[in-house]
Amino acid sequence: MAHALDELIADGVAGRRVLVRSDLNVPLDGFAVTDDGRVRASLPVIEKLAHAGARVIVMAHLGRPKGQVDPQYSIAPAGQRLADLADVPVRIATDVVGQDARDKAAALADGEVLVLENVRFDPRETSKDDAERGALADELAALTGENGAYVDDAFGAVHRKHASVYDIAHRLPAYQGDLVRRELEVLTKVVQDPERPFVVVMGGSKVSDKLAVIDNLIGRADALLIGGGMVFTFLAAQGHRVGGSLLEEDQLETVKGYLERAADAGTEIVLPVDVVYAERFAADAPHETRPVEDIVGGRIGASGLGLDIGPASAALFADRIKAARTVFWNGPMGVFEMDAFAAGTRVVAEAIVASEAMSVIGGGDSASAVRNLGFTDEQFGHISTGGGASLEFIEGKELPGVVALGA
Repeated sequence: MAHALDELIADGVAGRRVLVRSDLNVPLDGFAVTDDGRVRASLPVIEKLAHAGARVIVMAHLGRPKGQVDPQYSIAPAGQRLADLADVPVRIATDVVGQDARDKAAALADGEVLVLENVRFDPRETSKDDAERGALADELAALTGENGAYVDDAFGAVHRKHASVYDIAHRLPAYQGDLVRRELEVLTKVVQDPERPFVVVMGGSKVSDKLAVIDNLIGRADALLIGGGMVFTFLAAQGHRVGGSLLEEDQLETVKGYLERAADAGTEIVLPVDVVYAERFAADAPHETRPVEDIVGGRIGASGLGLDIGPASAALFADRIKAARTVFWNGPMGVFEMDAFAAGTRVVAEAIVASEAMSVIGGGDSASAVRNLGFTDEQFGHISTGGGASLEFIEGKELPGVVALGA
């Protein structure tokens, strides 16, 4: 059983340096944070430790800089947003385990916070070599001096066998952060003991990204509502022409197998009955609503592409959601960043808000979509901070960061 954060605080953290793996992997527009949801979700544990007198050293990644120092992936904007929101002093280091990080860590006073630079700027963070990752973990642990501790509160990274997630937990007394604990409790409930009807809404661009999730949910979920770009592989598997829409032909047989298996397993796969079909991938592209039986038969013809589920489909999905007792949603229904193709995602979000079901938004693009469309986190039961981690948990995979904590 993993040790909880409250156990660490009960043991006493005043004067101790505590390494906290947080998730500050926020979307940026240049150097401006466009969605601070993960920063806000990371705050409670950081402040809880600081208020107890800990000297908190925050580790986090942003994007995929491939082990190189790349200013566009600097943690500084996210760190500054953390500083703006926190009610404790926050400083930001200009390196990961270099001189600036060592000096600022050594200078921390009780109740202060230091954010290290993007841990992925160090190639050892993501190395496949255990010794290389271990060397970085040793240097990170050294920042805490004597009597240090480690808290993993980055659910969005627990599916990675990285130095700041996995190896560090074997070098310091390790504890499970409140955010990670809550994520695991919610997702375990969804997978193992959902109230029924249990409805899963799946979207996003590629069906190949969600195959293992769909595979594990067949027989568990009462209904799978499929939207987004991935739906066109399902429609093609049923024999429909989809024009220039996103289509993974190498997955057609797999999808056909899912459609057959789901019927036998008592899971209904619900596909759109209409789609919003556009001339091209652009916000101002001419578009029309087409029935799935004749997507290419309108004025746009076979050269167009589907960019959203249609209004009849959105209404169909909404009815299923409103009748559910548990809803898990991962992936938008269309290109929600473009107003013309955001309606499907908006209707699904509105239906979840209006329903009495326990709702879980599976992180990633789904979380960004609901916030960008004007919804608040409080309108949903739980918004996961870990898109990939949430999916791998739903798939039934072992999560290295969770295993390292002894969970």
